[in-house]
Amino acid sequence: MNHYFAIALVTALAIVAPSGDAYAQGKTKLANIARLKGQEENVLRGIGLVVGLNGTGEANDPATMRALSRALELMGNPVTSTGRFDQEAQQALRNIKNVSLVTVTATIPATGVRSGERLDCTVAALNGKSLVGGQLITAALQGPNTQDPSVFALCEGLLQVNDPTTPTVATIHHGCQMVRDHHTPFVSEDGWVTVVLDPHHASFSVAESVADKVGNLYMEDFLDEPIEYEEVRERFVRPIDAANIRVKVPTKFATDPVAFVSELLNADLYDAAPEARVVCNTRTGSIVISGNVEIGDVVYTHRNLVVEAQAANSFLAVTPGDTSRPKLEKLVAALANLRVPANDVIEIIRGINDLGLLHAKLVIL
Repeated sequence: MNHYFAIALVTALAIVAPSGDAYAQGKTKLANIARLKGQEENVLRGIGLVVGLNGTGEANDPATMRALSRALELMGNPVTSTGRFDQEAQQALRNIKNVSLVTVTATIPATGVRSGERLDCTVAALNGKSLVGGQLITAALQGPNTQDPSVFALCEGLLQVNDPTTPTVATIHHGCQMVRDHHTPFVSEDGWVTVVLDPHHASFSVAESVADKVGNLYMEDFLDEPIEYEEVRERFVRPIDAANIRVKVPTKFATDPVAFVSELLNADLYDAAPEARVVCNTRTGSIVISGNVEIGDVVYTHRNLVVEAQAANSFLAVTPGDTSRPKLEKLVAALANLRVPANDVIEIIRGINDLGLLHAKLVIL
């Protein structure tokens, strides 16, 4: 026999003047939801050789043999006197089992890096069974533009395998030394900066809100003489799309753009709420609900459950602006009280979403 329960979820509406606390709860810094274009991490890449392996390497392939032959030649010990990679050289290298060909990567932080600084690097084997006990001999890293052949860093050092279940991936702490500066400019040549909203806050409404805030904040700084707000928006603050807002560096900050960016990113925003989301992890059974997610009136049958969620007085006319709708968090809480398994709750949420009655973006992991 099926168990039946109805959940009538009603939101009590109170029209009150917004208090200081209400504003404070919705306040955030622009730096918390955005970054500047140009201030991004970059990855350097290269190919190297790991030696010192305890029989877990593999040199019996043309790529590794050529790389090993080249490394020996650079260190003054060429495999052949003629310099040609012939059959004799192949035979000399074929049985080596303590070397592995690897890829090497290092991440440059968003703030850039100077010559001589050291970074951690990641090493991944292209062949062989394990990198445990190995040592990377010098690997030259290029990039982040793969079309640029310039060497940005040199890497070497003892490998540390962090996960025994993946012995073909290792790290070298501070094993990458920069040989070139890598700057991350944030001001364009014509004096503009671009504010990039993070993916969870990128929307046309938030972009417009940021543009309005910047326009009001720096209205008197963009020109020496007073100008209309509409002219500020047209000439100095330009929302490009849902994620990008271009801002002209004001005249008084022309020689100190860092001060302008510091002040800009520290600006307070009050209406930058991200889109509503529901994240369900089917492996762990966790459900994360952002904000006050509403659902439409629904009757849902799942296994031995019949779930009814609806607003009170749903047959009466709805007042414009009334948000007395069932809330997903109340439904999930009610199901939890009935000891409904988490995976069943996730299936119910998925079904509500498939009906188009979940007023949020559903993410299933």
